[in-house]
Amino acid sequence: MVEISTKEMNRIKRAVEKEFPHDMALQQIHMARKIMAYEARQKGLSYFEYLRAFEKKRKSKKPT
Repeated sequence: MVEISTKEMNRIKRAVEKEFPHDMALQQIHMARKIMAYEARQKGLSYFEYLRAFEKKRKSKKPT
């Protein structure tokens, strides 16, 4: 996982609050999505490549 600076986290939070000013549930969903997109960019992956890699890693750790 990639470390996100406080400055970047606040930037994401402000953007999401501006997009969905009266809906905390949508804010939380979009915060998570934007954080994952940020992590993907930091690793040089597209958002969907990152999601696939994340899911593949999660499945490989699944107890049998």
